[in-house]
Amino acid sequence: MLEAFAWLGPARRQALVVDNPRRLAEELAPVTPVPETLSAPRLPEAESVVSEMPYARAREWYGDPLPPLVQERLDKEVQAILRHGFASIYYIAHRLVRKSLEDGYLVGSRGSVGSSLVATLLSITEVNPLPPHYRCPACRFTEFVTDGRVGSGYDLPPRPCPRCGTALIGDGQDIPFETFLGFEGDKVPDIDLNFSGEYQPEIHRYTEELFGQGKVFRAGTIATVASLTAFGLVKAWARETGRDLPATTVEWLARRLVGVKRTTGQHPGGLMIVPQEADIHAFTPVQHPADDREADVVTTHFDYHAISSRLLKLDLLGHDDPTAIRMLERLTGIPPREVPFQDPATMSLFSGVEALGLSDPDQLGSSVGSLGLPEFGTRFVRGMLEETRPRTFAELVRISGLSHGTEVWANNAQELIRRKVAGLSEVIATRDDIMTYLISKGLPPREAFAISESVRKGKGLKPEHIARMQEHGVPDWYVESCQKISYLFPKAHAAAYVMMGWRIAWFKVHHPLAFYATYFSVRADDFEPEPFLGGVPAINARLQDIEAKGNEATAKERSLVTVLEVGREMLLRGFHFEPVDLERSDARQFLMRPQARALLMPFIALPGLGASQAEAIVAARAEGPFLSVEDLRERARLNRTVIDLLRRAGALGDLGETNQLAFF
Repeated sequence: MLEAFAWLGPARRQALVVDNPRRLAEELAPVTPVPETLSAPRLPEAESVVSEMPYARAREWYGDPLPPLVQERLDKEVQAILRHGFASIYYIAHRLVRKSLEDGYLVGSRGSVGSSLVATLLSITEVNPLPPHYRCPACRFTEFVTDGRVGSGYDLPPRPCPRCGTALIGDGQDIPFETFLGFEGDKVPDIDLNFSGEYQPEIHRYTEELFGQGKVFRAGTIATVASLTAFGLVKAWARETGRDLPATTVEWLARRLVGVKRTTGQHPGGLMIVPQEADIHAFTPVQHPADDREADVVTTHFDYHAISSRLLKLDLLGHDDPTAIRMLERLTGIPPREVPFQDPATMSLFSGVEALGLSDPDQLGSSVGSLGLPEFGTRFVRGMLEETRPRTFAELVRISGLSHGTEVWANNAQELIRRKVAGLSEVIATRDDIMTYLISKGLPPREAFAISESVRKGKGLKPEHIARMQEHGVPDWYVESCQKISYLFPKAHAAAYVMMGWRIAWFKVHHPLAFYATYFSVRADDFEPEPFLGGVPAINARLQDIEAKGNEATAKERSLVTVLEVGREMLLRGFHFEPVDLERSDARQFLMRPQARALLMPFIALPGLGASQAEAIVAARAEGPFLSVEDLRERARLNRTVIDLLRRAGALGDLGETNQLAFF
């Protein structure tokens, strides 16, 4: 450039090419495509609520003045939340959960939000992160157990209050706050919530009502080409163009396709919230799904990961567990919050089958009674239960953590337990375990936190970490276990999952027919009437048929396996199924018949009969009895295929074919 302007002379050339451009650049303000800092909505009452409500609730639980341990934890959390401007995020979550609870639906927390005592006291999460403790609901007596002999307050033995004799409440899961907001309390809170699947549309609508129209958008996603898809695309291209490519060339081309944008979509429950004073276009363009401008849904054009630290993202997901618990409450009249977390019969499900009234585990195909329970019903987790035989709530939380981690159970904790190097309560199960264990060994909290963060992100241990751990007497097996881990589950998330699963397990023991009605109603789409009506031998035959297919089994058949296993368990416990009945069956739900110890199948349980057709039958039936098959077809607007389905299922009984015959 200097040479191109040599004719100007040295001084003018230097000014024109170098000095003036630099001066102009220095005078220009930095330009960024999107804001670099978080722009979260600020609700005017948020700071006062976060400053006052947790303390008021804590005094209701623990008395006034608060125990030092509670006071110090609350002060630390509240100060960090207010100092870093996170009060509105907490308050928003509080409002959403309160709305759901008022409408009768429990909410499950995800991630590490249960590490925050403020979140607990604002009812954002049910998980209490304090150390295990007793508290008296009458006189507010409190006693903390901090010597490590108990991992969960739910495992504390029942005892009366030494002051007033009232039965004490056991609580506390012992989870450090740092795993949620970081050691300095400056990490943006990521509050993920599980709402009932049937209630999710309502909570999304309420969110828009809370913030106003044009301020709530669905979180956009960008799907990219995956490795297997890339290989398929390259091979298809080679085949269509007549090219015979060597394997190395196919691999080379496929590697360059991996990560290429394939399509856009939307997060199943993610909402991006724009502050009142801001415009969405300052952060991202927006779009309608499939370019349908008539659709109510508007998504961010940028992938939500790219703007998640600029806009508040709420994960308001739909989940089966809150739906199931709501249904159990409807069927039994028992509020789920009254389900006790200390019940020997429920606890025994995770180590045996006696509570089911079964004496022969071989008939069940499992030596534990956790079939159909969230978190604990899969074959993988049942295998973990059979190896460990957990006896406490704290051990169930550890099982949940182990089952969700990567490189945590297989070839790691499992081998340590098998070789009796360490027990279930000693192996690394969650990301919080490392921090609390290292602090107990004498490492400074900040250092323990840094090591736990490195391990839980799959980065292993640095040489200086290993040296410090060895200086404080950390055994070699523990160090080696840390080195293998790729991902660790948050303890708060595991505890929240187990709490939901425990409630459903309690109903399974004490209200079995309601449990099975709920289980099959939620999974009515994965149902085949014939094996269930044919008894245990028919179910066993269908299971063997699917097993024999191996990898050739369809996805629907694989999802049917656990449903068949739960159905077999129900039959072994002395209950049975009744076939679809035109005059009595519900459209979607299995109906309890307590006197007959039976469940009546719904219309939707018939493969090929859709939800709208099932609803149409029930709606037409409400108008009056069906006079004939012809009357049923006309009033419910059914086609011949659906009529044939009902006939083959025996649902039509002796109903005549035409209205004329009905008169004779």
